[in-house]
Amino acid sequence: MADLNVERRPTLERPVLVAAFRGWNDGGQGASLAAGYLAKLWNAQRFAEIDAENFYDFQATRPTVSLVDGYTRQIEWPENTFLYAPLPGAGRDAIILLGVEPNLRWRTFCDYVTTLAKQFNVELVLTLGSLLADVPHTRPAPVTGSATDPELIEQLNLQASRYEGPTGVVGVLHDACGQAGIKSASLWAAVPHYVSLTPSPRAAKALVDRLSDLLQADVDTDELDEAAESYAQQVSEAVAADDETSAYVQDLERRVDELAEEADLPTGDAIAAELTRFLRERENDDDDGPDVAREH
Repeated sequence: MADLNVERRPTLERPVLVAAFRGWNDGGQGASLAAGYLAKLWNAQRFAEIDAENFYDFQATRPTVSLVDGYTRQIEWPENTFLYAPLPGAGRDAIILLGVEPNLRWRTFCDYVTTLAKQFNVELVLTLGSLLADVPHTRPAPVTGSATDPELIEQLNLQASRYEGPTGVVGVLHDACGQAGIKSASLWAAVPHYVSLTPSPRAAKALVDRLSDLLQADVDTDELDEAAESYAQQVSEAVAADDETSAYVQDLERRVDELAEEADLPTGDAIAAELTRFLRERENDDDDGPDVAREH
């Protein structure tokens, strides 16, 4: 397969494939930050890639130029890279796909992903996403987990996926997994829409925490914890400078706290349930544009 380049074939034990794509599915870069953090933390090794040439409109997703040693010009193309690493404490391995949502040929692209997954006997494909929503930056980022397979929903304590509407490459990948007979699930973290351009380590931490819980893996999140605290402090300082925004955030905090108390559930679960309801209603009411990732 010319576009799928497998550079080496590591021997992997019951692998799970974790995938995150920059772009429409990555509000506040929460998903790509989470996957990149795991790859760095686990010292993941590159072993395969999907070539960019046939999957991008380079007028829409432009390559970038950088200088090496201050002199040599180097073109950096959109990358979709597969890395592998042991999953700490879980007795199995992980494949991490760090990618950029393609512009073209989504079905072919996703067929390449499922082809690699079958070659390495992947037992589960787990995608990460982050979406923009009415949540405050001062509270833990709520995470929803969903799947379509009833057995997997029961096994991992997920929700049945009932989303209808526009989708990103993540949604197409899950459809491809279903056709290929590969179990798949998705995790989505909510990011405050009023700081949509700011990378959210808080969303990344929430995704990493939920992933480690699902896969029963040991993950050190100290670095993300520190980054999340710094993020919250910086955003709070910016919000405090504008009375209208400050009042809006206080109202979000009040609603979140009331919801948690009334539901008599752990705060994260309560917010997640409300978030799912909110997204369904919002999808029916209006279209917020391609930068709001609402796929479940």
